[in-house]
Amino acid sequence: MLERLFRIRERGTSLRTEIVAGATTFMTMAYIIFVNPTVLRALGLPFDATVAGTCIGAAIPTLAMGLFTNYPFALAAGMGMNSAVVSFALSRGVSWQLAMGVVVLEGLLIFLLVLVGLREAVMRAIPMNLKRAIGVGIGLLIALVGMENAGWIIHPEKGHILTYGSLRNVETLIATAGVAITAVLMAWRIRGALLLGIFCTTAIAFLFGKAKLPTNVVSLPDFSTFGKADILGALSPAFAAAVFSFLIVDFFDTMGTVIGVGEQAGFVKPDGTMPNLRRVLLIDSLAASWGALCGASSTTTYIESAAGVGEGGRTGFTSVVVGCLFLAALFFTPIVGMVPSVATAPVLILVGFLLMSLVKEISFDEFEEAFPAFLIIIVMPLTLSISHGIGYGFIAYTLIKLLRGKAREIHPIMAGIAIVFAATFALQA
Repeated sequence: MLERLFRIRERGTSLRTEIVAGATTFMTMAYIIFVNPTVLRALGLPFDATVAGTCIGAAIPTLAMGLFTNYPFALAAGMGMNSAVVSFALSRGVSWQLAMGVVVLEGLLIFLLVLVGLREAVMRAIPMNLKRAIGVGIGLLIALVGMENAGWIIHPEKGHILTYGSLRNVETLIATAGVAITAVLMAWRIRGALLLGIFCTTAIAFLFGKAKLPTNVVSLPDFSTFGKADILGALSPAFAAAVFSFLIVDFFDTMGTVIGVGEQAGFVKPDGTMPNLRRVLLIDSLAASWGALCGASSTTTYIESAAGVGEGGRTGFTSVVVGCLFLAALFFTPIVGMVPSVATAPVLILVGFLLMSLVKEISFDEFEEAFPAFLIIIVMPLTLSISHGIGYGFIAYTLIKLLRGKAREIHPIMAGIAIVFAATFALQA
């Protein structure tokens, strides 16, 4: 039955590999179960209820992604979006229920854009070099997050310039040991190297007192925030700009993730197309609204899906495993919390390396595409934003082509996107 549903052998994988890949993806993104409630607590959402909302908000869309697309993409509450929701609600003085209603609306609007084919058309209009650059940029972004979690690099309290960490820090030493162990396992081509790396690094963290056994094993979920989004209030014209702003971020962050992880897994064909893309985008768009209905902000496709792909996950069964683990986390949250961020940091660094390998597929012979590709690659990690990296690259591509007298080579959709990004950046400024 599993073979008929997921075509496991056809994609050159095995049931064991898919299970390990799913567990690896879950372990690298499980931090969201605790981080998301911490971020949203500023709006007055109860912590335990937001934990449950985050778990169920991730589990259902991830299961749907695996069952209906047969791709190893996992979904959960978006870190950029939850911060944006907090900023919007606090700056406008609105309730968290209304803020979630705004997210429900933007998800439904993206769903409509998918139904009319616009989202697919956008992805088809992107030149292949820029698609590959998106994957490389995401790789650098993942690696940057991993290095921050490892303590290799830090953000000073004042200012935005990155600086180096200290190897006198015990947690940094633990993460560094984890990188070494995981890298050696990968060099020896050990199956499940990334997952084994997480377990080994967690064990080291226990030895040095940086991870602790939970006092309780089982926890009962609290669904008190479920279904409380104020959708009618969000229909007010006063919130139209917020809906549009959220839509832009959600639209292009997901697009970048799907392209980047899809390239790494070999799902993107030479002509730049990807089978069953509409199903992926439909589920992702509905997931945005679902996450808000759960009281957990927008649910989106996670770049950490690349960790499972790095372990060899190639089918939707990887996503099914992730979804089931999120459901289990509803009742065993204390156990999930045992794994510290320093234990998953090595995996993020090495997954960044795997995605970075896509750079060899980019042609740097044509400046008109090479420079925009460079901007995408460099801006993503430096701004910590997938959508900003895409926006800078698309604007540069359109301007260079236009000023060189090659306006006919610009796809109308690319030109339109560049204008939208330029206007969005101007409004943000």
